[in-house]
Amino acid sequence: MIKFFLMNLLLSFIWVALTGSMYYSNFIFGYLLGFGVLWVMNRDETDQRYFYRVPKIISFFFFFLFEMIKANIQVAYDVITPKYFFKPGIIRYPINAQTDFEINILSTFISLTPGTLIIDISDDRKAIYIHVMYLKDEEQFIRSLKTGVERKLLEILR
Repeated sequence: MIKFFLMNLLLSFIWVALTGSMYYSNFIFGYLLGFGVLWVMNRDETDQRYFYRVPKIISFFFFFLFEMIKANIQVAYDVITPKYFFKPGIIRYPINAQTDFEINILSTFISLTPGTLIIDISDDRKAIYIHVMYLKDEEQFIRSLKTGVERKLLEILR
């Protein structure tokens, strides 16, 4: 998988050098063009993980960006209005992540969203304790994390 990523970066740099324009958009276009070339050339190989993970990573990036913008607007609205709408709470969130790396990445992405803060990880590494600024329904919050951030992140990592 690393081999394909490095070849894709090399193809991107070659594209930028051949076109002569050093812009991010040109580099991204070269990356996508190189991704397509590598995918066509390696369709018969057994290791296809790279070609499935890159679209999932891009999808996760836009999903997380949307969630972060939504949470920032909610916090900003609460700050600029005279009435406070937050209902803080601490929940025990059962996790499906198994390795330390998966737990660390998951807790980092949960903490990056405004309004949430990781307090602790249980000793058996089966749950994370989260302080939530806007906790209206605990079950709905857990369901949204399970089907959103955790599911998409574990699809990328596994």
